[in-house]
Order: sequence, then C-alpha cells, then structure tokens
Amino acid sequence: MSPEAAGFLQLLALIGALALAYIPLGTYMARVYSSKKHLRVEKWIYRAIGANPDAEMTWPAYLRGVLAFSAVSVLFLYLLQRLQGVLPGSMKFSSVSPAQSFNTAVSFVTNTNWQSYYGEQTMGHVVQTAGLAVQNFVSAAVGIAVAVALVRGFARSRTGELGNFWSDLVRGTLRILLPGAAVAAVVLVACGAIQNFSGIHEVGQFMGGSQQWNGGAVASQEAIKELGTNGGGYFNANSAHPFENPTPFTNLFEIFLILVIPFSLTRTFGVMVGNVKQGYAILATMVTIWLGFTALMMWTEFAHHGPALQAAGGAMEGKEVRFGVGGSSIFAVATTLTSTGAVDSFHSSFTGLGGGITMLSMMLGEIAPGGTGSGLYGILIMAVIAVFIAGLMVGRTPEYLGKKIGGCEMKLAACYILITPALVLVFTAASMALPTPPHSMLNSGAHGFSEVLYAFTSASNNNGSAFAGLNANTDWFNTTTGLAMLLGRFLPMVFVLALAGSLAEQTPVPVTAGTLRTEKPLFTGLLVGAILIITGLTYFPALALGPLAEGLAS
Repeated sequence: MSPEAAGFLQLLALIGALALAYIPLGTYMARVYSSKKHLRVEKWIYRAIGANPDAEMTWPAYLRGVLAFSAVSVLFLYLLQRLQGVLPGSMKFSSVSPAQSFNTAVSFVTNTNWQSYYGEQTMGHVVQTAGLAVQNFVSAAVGIAVAVALVRGFARSRTGELGNFWSDLVRGTLRILLPGAAVAAVVLVACGAIQNFSGIHEVGQFMGGSQQWNGGAVASQEAIKELGTNGGGYFNANSAHPFENPTPFTNLFEIFLILVIPFSLTRTFGVMVGNVKQGYAILATMVTIWLGFTALMMWTEFAHHGPALQAAGGAMEGKEVRFGVGGSSIFAVATTLTSTGAVDSFHSSFTGLGGGITMLSMMLGEIAPGGTGSGLYGILIMAVIAVFIAGLMVGRTPEYLGKKIGGCEMKLAACYILITPALVLVFTAASMALPTPPHSMLNSGAHGFSEVLYAFTSASNNNGSAFAGLNANTDWFNTTTGLAMLLGRFLPMVFVLALAGSLAEQTPVPVTAGTLRTEKPLFTGLLVGAILIITGLTYFPALALGPLAEGLAS
C-alpha cells in the first residue's frame, strides 16, 4: 500500500469514529449541563469550597469565578514547582527557576501547556501528577464552562443569568473529562504506553555516556492531555515518544481524543438552543476547514521533490517512521486547529508551506474544531460577525438564533477577534527588534522569523506547540510568552461572557421572511469565507515574511 493510500484510509477511519461518537457524546454533554441534580461527590466538593451550585450568576459574577479559580491555580502550581526540591517524589530534581515556574504555571492553567523545558529532566512525579495533570482536567473544564455560558446566553431570554460557574466546572471535570480520560488511559496502557511511578533508569552505554529513561504516570497524563486539548507532554519528544504514543493505532486514537469533544460540543449547542440544525451548521463549518487544511497539509508533505523524498514516500524529515507522513500530517493539523499543541513530529522540519499551514491553523483562532469549549465559543463569535456582514449586505438588522446583533454585541465580538492578533504581532515585532531575543533562533532568515512568529502564535492562541528550533527557556521568552498566554486566554473570556450576558437579557425576535436562515449551507459558506478572509487580512504580511517566503524559495 502506498503512503498516500495509508494516510487516506487513516483519515476515513478517523472520520467514521468521530461520526459514531458525535450524537451520543454531544447529547450527553447537553444533559450534563442542563441537569438539576447533583451527584453525592459533587455535593461534597461544593460544601468543601463553600459554593451554592444552584445560585444563578450574572456574567460579571461568572467571570469573577473563572478569574478567581484560575488565579489560585496559577499560585498553587507556581509554589509547587518552586518547592519541588524539598518535596517527596521529586526524583531528586531541583526546584524550578522563578521565570520558568511562572511560565509553566500560566501555561497549564490557561490550557496552553507550552513547555520551555525537558519534561523528563525537570519535573518530578509530584509536580507532574498533583500539579500538571490536575490542571489538564480543570483548565479544560473552565473552557467548556465558558462555552456553555455563551450557549445559555443564546438559549435564554429576559434574564442576565448564565448558570453557575462552580457547578459547570465540577460537572465538566467529574462527569465528562474524568471518565473519558480513565477509559482512554486503559486503552493506551493496553497498547503499550507506560503507567508507573518508577525513577530514573540507566539503559546502556552510548558514545561514552549512559542513556537515562524515566518512568511515570504517562498513559493517564497522555489521555487527558489529548481529551482536554491540553498538549503538555511527559517527555520532551511529546507524542513522538514511544512511551507516550507507541503505535500507529495509538497515534490515530490520540487524534480522535483531540477532536471528539470539540466536534461533539456543536451537538451540545444545538440541543441546548433547541435547534439541532444550528449545531449541524456550525459542525459543517468546522469540518470544511479541518478537511481542507488536512488535505492541503498531506499534499504539501507528500509532494516528491528530489530522489530523497521519492525514496522516503514524502517529506520524512522530523517525522516518526512508525507514523509516516499521513499520520503525522493528520496529527499536525488536528493539534494546531485545536488548542492542543501536542506533537508527534517536529513542525519546524515540515516543508515551508507545511509549517505555514500549522501556523495558519492557529491563526484562525483554533475554531475548526478548536479547544474544549474555546473552539465552540470562538466559532460562535465568528458566526455573530458573519450574521452582521450578511445583514449589511441585505440592508436589515442582523439576527442570530432570535437575538439582535446590535452595536454592543458587535463591539464585544470585534474586541474578541482583535486581541489575539494584537498579542501575536506586537510580541513578535518586539522580539525581532530587540538585540537579545533573536539569539535564541536556531536558524536565520525566513525560517528563523517563522520560529518566533510560531512561538507567539502558539502562546497567544493557547496552543502550546513549538517549532522546535527556538530556545524559549530565557527570561525574555518565559516572561513574554507567559503574558501572551494569560492575556490570550482571559481577555477573550471577558468579551465572551459579556456578550453572553447581553444576549441573555434580550427578548427573542420572531422569525420572518427576511430572517437569515443560519442553519442552511449558504450560511455555512458565508461563515467559512468570513473566517478565512478575516484571518488572511490580519496575518498575511507576517506569513509572507516567514513560511510563504521560505516555501516559495525552496
């Protein structure tokens, strides 16, 4: 079988698995967030934290809950790293430096999981399990909670109440992420991923030195890092490491974990607003972009230029032979079109245009299908903008799901789509203008610029993947990427929750003959076009200096 055919069959199998999970998982999540009952363990948690799960919150109160919980999480994870040297189970690793502790704490709390360190040489068992793994669960649950709050804003009327953050956080963790990750971890262990708390092992002599391998609770962390679209790897090689991702089957299974919740949340959206066709329209938009980017990536990486690429069956540099070009291309698109950031290959070694696709995937806002929760609320913001554009073209007041899109709503949506590009471009420009940051670049020219652009695109969009050619473990990059992650995560949430509150207060507008049918293919096409055009106009100059220049020169 040719490598191209193998890649195509993997893609078909993935689509089939996602289609089978879509309705049951999406409907189940809608029931989770609509239920009035609380599990016994949930009641214990509410009593422990002093929260009333039945008290409805306005958007400012909901936002305060998000920010307070996240601030405490950053502080806890920072202190855990700073105290690692005196904690049991640290594998004799020293405490993490202040700049790197700040960067890592922010990274995992914001669901970015950007790692400017070697995981197997820096973090012990306690930090990995009690710190990083816990944040993999709760940071993903925060994203879903904010998305559900926005959905309630569309579904409710004449009220400013959006639900209860603490209830949404606990339910997302205990009823969705925890059972899903447990099943996934069992599958990974059965397929060869490791799960233990062993120490460092000397494994033979190589070129005068010894090879050292760590044990760890790898399978369980791998499961939630993919299911929660987190991405932080137990090892520096991330999902290219055989302890994390041992076989082609586990590679495809991990891609499935990355995509299943973000895609299924469109079903949750449709059920909660009482019109599943609206969910299918958003799903169709996500699938169109995802399949288009996947096909484009596979084409660029399978292109045979020269005898070396022909002999290898594609651009194999930086890719694991057990996954090949097809599996690596599907994984790369999935991880950058979501907020995952896990890698099974090194994006810096992709072709010039292939590396550009990974960057453009993040620049879209990671909405096809995006992260757990963040993808849904991101594409709903784009839907609001698309409806506004359509309203301008036909000369009537724009409406979406029975809610008028007026000046207030458009200002909030505009702020949402502007904040992330501003962070990316400003921090990239500053890094290239100052004398010291460029010293971290492994390459010069267009590829070196792409390394820096990729780093801030990844941080600001809370993705976490890296081009693998940039030394980001410096005070400058630890601090600036940390700020980019914080601002890129929580400022958009402010605008999302404010928009949800504004929509929830409205009285529904009746459907008339002039109402734009947002469940139709025409709206899906308009939404896809709006996403691509807005992103293209924003980032094209930067892309032209980096991956486009490199791709055209090769």
